[in-house]
Amino acid sequence: MDGVPRVEPLEQGRPEESAAPLRFSLLGPVRAWRGAEPLPTGSPQQRALLAALLLREGRTATASELIDALWGDEPPSQALAAVRTYASRLRKVLGSGVLVSESGGYAIRSLGEGALDLALAQELAADAEKARTAGDLCHARVLLNKALSLWDGEVLAGVPGPYADTQRTRLEEWRLQLAETRLDMDLEQGCHAEAVSELTALTAAHPLRERLRELLMLALYRSGRQAEALAVYADTRRLLADELGVDPRPGLKDLQQRILQADPALAEPSAPVEEPVAAPVKPAQLPATVSDFTGRASFVAELSEVLSAASAAQGRVMAVSALAGIGGVGKTTLAVHVAHQARSAFPDGQLYVDLQGAGARAAEPETVLGSFLRALGTADSAIPDSLEERAALYRSVLDGRRVLVLLDNARDAAQVRPLLPGTEGCAALVTSRVRMVDLAGAHLVDLDVMSPEEALLLFTKIVGEERVASEREAALDVVAACGFLPLAIRIAASRLAARRTWTVSVLAAKLGDERRRLDELQAGDLAVKATFELGYGQLEPAQARAFRLLGLADGPDISLAAAAAVLDLPVEETEDLLESLVDTSLLESAAPGRYRYHDLVRLYARACAERDEQPPSEREAAMSRLLDFYLATAAGVYAIERPGDRLVDHLEATEYAGLRFTEGAAALDWLYTEAASLLACVQQSAGTDRLRRAVDLLWMAKDLTESGANSHQYETTARAACEATRAAGDVRAEGRARTTLSQVLLVSGRIEQAAEQAELAMELAGSAEDITARSWAANDRGYIFLRQKRYVDAKKSFDQAIKGYQAVGNRLNEAVALVNLSRANLGMGNVAKAVEIAQRALAAHVELGRPMRLGNGHYNLGMALAGAGRHAEALREFSDALSNFADHRQRLWEGATHFRIAEVHLALRHPARAAQGAEQALALGCIGGDWMRGNVLTLLGRALSALGQADRAQACWREALNLYEKNGVAEEADEVRALLMPAAAA
Repeated sequence: MDGVPRVEPLEQGRPEESAAPLRFSLLGPVRAWRGAEPLPTGSPQQRALLAALLLREGRTATASELIDALWGDEPPSQALAAVRTYASRLRKVLGSGVLVSESGGYAIRSLGEGALDLALAQELAADAEKARTAGDLCHARVLLNKALSLWDGEVLAGVPGPYADTQRTRLEEWRLQLAETRLDMDLEQGCHAEAVSELTALTAAHPLRERLRELLMLALYRSGRQAEALAVYADTRRLLADELGVDPRPGLKDLQQRILQADPALAEPSAPVEEPVAAPVKPAQLPATVSDFTGRASFVAELSEVLSAASAAQGRVMAVSALAGIGGVGKTTLAVHVAHQARSAFPDGQLYVDLQGAGARAAEPETVLGSFLRALGTADSAIPDSLEERAALYRSVLDGRRVLVLLDNARDAAQVRPLLPGTEGCAALVTSRVRMVDLAGAHLVDLDVMSPEEALLLFTKIVGEERVASEREAALDVVAACGFLPLAIRIAASRLAARRTWTVSVLAAKLGDERRRLDELQAGDLAVKATFELGYGQLEPAQARAFRLLGLADGPDISLAAAAAVLDLPVEETEDLLESLVDTSLLESAAPGRYRYHDLVRLYARACAERDEQPPSEREAAMSRLLDFYLATAAGVYAIERPGDRLVDHLEATEYAGLRFTEGAAALDWLYTEAASLLACVQQSAGTDRLRRAVDLLWMAKDLTESGANSHQYETTARAACEATRAAGDVRAEGRARTTLSQVLLVSGRIEQAAEQAELAMELAGSAEDITARSWAANDRGYIFLRQKRYVDAKKSFDQAIKGYQAVGNRLNEAVALVNLSRANLGMGNVAKAVEIAQRALAAHVELGRPMRLGNGHYNLGMALAGAGRHAEALREFSDALSNFADHRQRLWEGATHFRIAEVHLALRHPARAAQGAEQALALGCIGGDWMRGNVLTLLGRALSALGQADRAQACWREALNLYEKNGVAEEADEVRALLMPAAAA
């Protein structure tokens, strides 16, 4: 980091009085503290003297130098006397031995370590540079963030004098250099989307700083926003020509060309700084390839070409090829075969690991990295502890080497990312049962079953040409019965090869019986099944019962408390049983207090339950207890989050108790941790006598729709509940199910679909005389009318909802409907009325104990105040809303609030702040789906246009128009077309 201003640690002395240490700040207002107590620093000129002495690094400043620093060429007649007076006053404040007189001047001495914020910032910056050189970008970023956090507004704020002006400029330039360095490391570590917001604000504040523009272009490009990245270049070129009469520097021009060419090297972070490593080792870890590898010619050629290009380093970064497909389709066999063929292209070695992603206990990336580093010659003592440090060292060790990494059986992209090399010349092959669309820059290969010809060829290679040639039709029947799945073909062929008395027709006949086909095709699995049977037979009765019943529950895993409900046992006894099953390897401990089955073990457990659980009603009772547990616990979470909401009084009764929580954070932790298992339980219960309770559980878990984390699974479950209730003819349950579906559709911005469901919910709830559901549906319809700008209809719906909530004593939802009623009045132009209603609604929320919906109260009051032109008050309300939404993990509402804040800043003609807020909204996402994203992009374009970034503004508007047109939003689309018209005319 060239040009870093230096202030050496000040010489330490021994103050005469034993007092708390002194601290000083220069990176903001000039201030002093003794311990935690602020000290008076006097007039602006006295602070200027203090700053000048602190910036002298403990050296003596003569009186004439101090006079020049404070007044320049025009000192007052009594300047020397004034300097002496200021020094005397400061000496009294700071204590003896700190400000000393020396050789006709003054100096500040005897300060402890960390006493001056500037010196601390310099030390942090120096340490960050060392960490970056060592390849530890994560630690370097942390250090730079700490350094930058020391700035507190304008440097030397309010301090007069030419010396302060010079130092202020110098230190601000250094701050920008540190920020650029930190942002550069952000991009190196893949934090592209997060960097866009900060870079947008910085480029607005420093429009002529080309390095910031370059970083913004790269961040936008890596975030998938290529058009905006190119627009930034166009804006920069025009600005430089208008303001300075110059062209952009070559680096910026080169970046534009590389973006236009979609240079693959831009898709991933650049390589870490080279780090010397211990004696290089050439690992050769690939498993043996199979001698009868068959077919897949196009895939072999495709993957070989990618690996060849990566090895040749043809202007691209490290290559990643990800093979995806169902289990048994031959992913590992293909990857190992291709890797062996490419060995000569990677002379520095080949690494291999089975990541065990299809099992219940996937390999941890830090463990794998430790193994890889050892294989590459790194001593155990040199291997760091944390994942980030290991990943950085791994990339550094591979820098300059040509190594192929085969990551087999990966769970997901998150498991893979730390294990990828970071430099050109290396390559990675990944196999997984999931398609890794979120693995940036990966070459994706979807591996399907074999063609009939390939399948027959594989079968022939294993069985032998002579036996197959005479029974070709029977052989075709065999591979067809195997579904052309390589694993199944290999098992069937191996069984036939081992039985010389069998003909191909005999095997085909055995596979023709669909009821026994899987047994016939599970030669390997038969041994596993026998192992399961042996282990099951050795269980004590209580263990065997637990093994059978726990296998009945869908979901990825099960908590200890939920398991206790299934078994109808105390938690302590349940834990002993489950841990004993873990010891037998029939159950796995996914995490403390959580358990899961391997998929095949779960199937075996369910078969045992169907065979051995007597009476059969015990299976239904176990699932009923699990549903009761989830419903009772979710209702408790709902009640904590929404004091005053009486919905919990109108649910189906439960017999089994749930967990109880005393504070909201723990309650929300439970809800989000259990989300997948809870929703799976709803879906599993949809076609049973448990249907009504399942629908109520879905309603109690509605917070999952607004967090943005579980919306898709929630919608799938809600649709299943709607179908099940309709099929069952249960009008009351269907009305409630339609309400949950309407809610999730509203969150995603699909207004027409939401309107259809809300209308159905109203009719059904009315028929069932379910006032609670009818009130909810009325509130949803009102919100839909708001979106459609039918404000009079919205007001009627909200009045209807309020009346219904009052009838059942639901004070919280009455307040929620009041919030929405304020929005309707605002839309009708009744601004004062809107503010008054919003204030009443907020007061009601506060009176009820500051529930989760308090954030919505602040949010809507902020909107009403903004509509009234009371912008400062609106910003305060939005700030309070942000805090509440963050506390309750409502990420989409956080994003929407950033959008509203951006609207206010644009109204106040603060386009840079508006752009920053809009970028934060884009990064978080918003309630309202594509429609709201279009609104954010439209506003961002307006802010960028006001900042003179016309091309990037146009790019935002074009993307917004595309979203509006795709979703049939006519009015907003017309507005954006009007914004784009001047550019089209030009």
